[in-house]
Amino acid sequence: MGSHHILILLFIGYLVYTIDTKQKNFPAPLVLLLIGISLSFIPFFQSVHITKEILFEWFLPALLFISAYQFPFDHFRKHAGIISMLSTLGIIVSAVLLGGTIFLLSDPFFSFSFLGALLVASILTPTDPVSVVSILKKTSKDPKIADVVEGESMVNDGTSIVLFSVFAGMLLQGRTFSVSSFIYDFILVSIGGVAIGAIFSYLVCRAIRLTHHRQYQVMLSIVLAYGSFYAAEALEVSGVLAVVAAGVVLSYELDRLIKESHYREYLNSFWEVVEPSILALIFLLIGIETTNYLALNHWLFITLVFLASIIIRFLVLTSIIKMFKAWRSEFDWKDISLVTWSGIRGTMSVALLLSLEVDNASIDHDILSITFGAVLLSLIIQSMTIYPLSHLFEKKTDIE
Repeated sequence: MGSHHILILLFIGYLVYTIDTKQKNFPAPLVLLLIGISLSFIPFFQSVHITKEILFEWFLPALLFISAYQFPFDHFRKHAGIISMLSTLGIIVSAVLLGGTIFLLSDPFFSFSFLGALLVASILTPTDPVSVVSILKKTSKDPKIADVVEGESMVNDGTSIVLFSVFAGMLLQGRTFSVSSFIYDFILVSIGGVAIGAIFSYLVCRAIRLTHHRQYQVMLSIVLAYGSFYAAEALEVSGVLAVVAAGVVLSYELDRLIKESHYREYLNSFWEVVEPSILALIFLLIGIETTNYLALNHWLFITLVFLASIIIRFLVLTSIIKMFKAWRSEFDWKDISLVTWSGIRGTMSVALLLSLEVDNASIDHDILSITFGAVLLSLIIQSMTIYPLSHLFEKKTDIE
């Protein structure tokens, strides 16, 4: 992919964001995705490919950092319990149930192994709401749905990566599964990532006070976003959780300790340009890459996998919320339905898929095409229907 491709894709992204006036019904990421699919048939773009490194090491840290530092710390603390449960226990249970369901459904279509089904499920569990959160905030009078969806999507990526690594190692490298080893690795990777991110953020917040030049202070945020990610990855802990922790701690410091009010203003000015630029590139590139994986003869099974992922997510969410009395009174069936439908599969799922192909040349192409197809259905169907669904529930609430 050359620089001329990047410039053209950025310009296309600019046009979409400028022209797209119906973003509630047709969110910009969905429009970009469909345009990307169309571009894949143009010879000029057939040499363009998105790689694991581009997605995971260049784009993901910035997107996670933006979401984390813009997420109010008080909101995170208020919903920390349910966000933590959904991002850990919820993801693990969902992956196991979805894997078992895929294994049972595959019999008339494929000879899927149970480990292969679990691997597909681990790729489909991380959520990536992107524009859905902004739609929820505009539609719903109660901000808790958007807060829970956004908080869960930031944290659950770390759990999904651990699950993916375990299942990929078992399927492709013949490793044995040990509950104690899994728990140890999960705790080490998670806590290690959070600790590194928090320490980095603490040090950067102290460094901010050494200069009053706004541009230098914003430069430190770039160091924080990417430095915490790369440091954590180098130490073999979760870079994803390191970036999230760094952003959350920065949000806390901005609200509580850093009295320079201009800092958040200039920080927003910089990252609010970076975010749509990265999102435009990501969804256009995913669209271009999509045609390399899709197999039209698998669409019935792909649709069943997508529906199973939605149903299982709803059941797991309901079960977790019903376990706790405080949450039972706070979340009704409409809230659970919105949180379920807002769990769109996207950037992290594609990153895991690309890493699977790069690191394991012998991987069954059916696994790639089925999983990519399910991600594509999630992006298209859930993005298009989240606004009508949230609007319908809001009207019902007003009537009641």
